[in-house]
Amino acid sequence: MSDEHDDATTGTAGDSAAEDGVKQARPTGKRGGRRGNTALAEQVTKGVTEYASRNEPEKPPRRNPFAAIWLFLRQVVAELRKVIWPTRSQMINYTIIVLVFVVVLTAFVSLLDLGFAKLMLWAFG
Repeated sequence: MSDEHDDATTGTAGDSAAEDGVKQARPTGKRGGRRGNTALAEQVTKGVTEYASRNEPEKPPRRNPFAAIWLFLRQVVAELRKVIWPTRSQMINYTIIVLVFVVVLTAFVSLLDLGFAKLMLWAFG
């Protein structure tokens, strides 16, 4: 809690920067309680901005949209070649399993619907 009230220029026994005579801005934990060297902050911000503007890579030229579509389709074909496709017997087996599952769920939902319809007729006549 004492850090909130300390000034950035006030040194403590464990502060080696204060012993060297160099002022360092320390966070105070509050926005309104900032008391620092604004000129130093402006220099740092200016230096960061200049550094960022110098090191920005140049934007590559825009590509033809048809070339982008062609590249996408080539990548799709390349990924599809990596797929391990099921054999004929596996495909027949999976198809039968899916159809049986769909029939069972359809029967279950139909029975629920019939049961609720009878319940409504019994309750409301």
